[in-house]
Amino acid sequence: MIVHRGYEGLNPSEPVVTAGIFDGVHRGHRALLEQLVLRAGERGGESVVITFSPHPRLVLTAESGKQVYLTTTDEKRLLLEKYKIGHLVIIDFTPGFSRITAEEFVRNILAEKIGTKHLVIGYDHHFGRDAGGDYEMIRSLAESSGFTVEQVGQVMSGDLVISSSLIRRALTEGRIEDANDWLGHTYQLGGKIVEGRGLGRLLGFPTANIMPGDSHKLIPADGVYAVKVILDAETYPGMLSIGHNPTVNKGGKPKTIEVHLINFKGEIYGKEITVIFRHRLRDEIAFDTTVQLIRQIERDRQETLRLLS
Repeated sequence: MIVHRGYEGLNPSEPVVTAGIFDGVHRGHRALLEQLVLRAGERGGESVVITFSPHPRLVLTAESGKQVYLTTTDEKRLLLEKYKIGHLVIIDFTPGFSRITAEEFVRNILAEKIGTKHLVIGYDHHFGRDAGGDYEMIRSLAESSGFTVEQVGQVMSGDLVISSSLIRRALTEGRIEDANDWLGHTYQLGGKIVEGRGLGRLLGFPTANIMPGDSHKLIPADGVYAVKVILDAETYPGMLSIGHNPTVNKGGKPKTIEVHLINFKGEIYGKEITVIFRHRLRDEIAFDTTVQLIRQIERDRQETLRLLS
């Protein structure tokens, strides 16, 4: 997959194109991407995915600091690579770009700059200023712009339509198994190990405090999780806690993200780490004594090893 920053100078052969945010690159996106690659193969052309960075909500909303997403641009790129996409075009989403109308996007970018021959879009795709462009508008513009267009239907899970917003809601409610099922892959969080207060070490379960690498990356609900941890290209089982540590934290300290790597010894401060969320074990609990807490952590450890075995 060739990655392009912007569309200037892009010259793919008989391009079959799709465009979107692709937050999470979930199972609904997979259906669209597989159709894209299929159509490109049928036409002897190249597949092109257009996406945007930063996430448009960070530019379009006044409360950008509160906006979260499922995948960073780098994570999205790695996930898209799995679909054997020919070209990934990352467009800088600026206030100026946000004012481009749907018709301008179709005629000036899709048709003129990229030379689109066939366009594949999702069932709920909207684009352009104020999301004014939809499938019917594209159809009306496609013939005069020199390309054909098709729409891929929604992907269901039971009676639910799989979407990025559905997955974000599941994660904020701690339903990690649902989120992973709808994503079609495991949810991940990357960051750097920073020094904490050392409370886990005093309890016999040393933890690494994680500072997320992206402030807008969604943090799942407070609680304790069974996770896999990637550190220095090695993978370890781990227990991860998100919350305020109410049993030992009596001073209202800020929320932390801490992970105990099972059967790991060594210093890891300052290193990059990736956490892979597999199962949610329980809510955060305020125990009456640290002895009760230690007993629960040991039960969590045994359950983590069972779930990850």
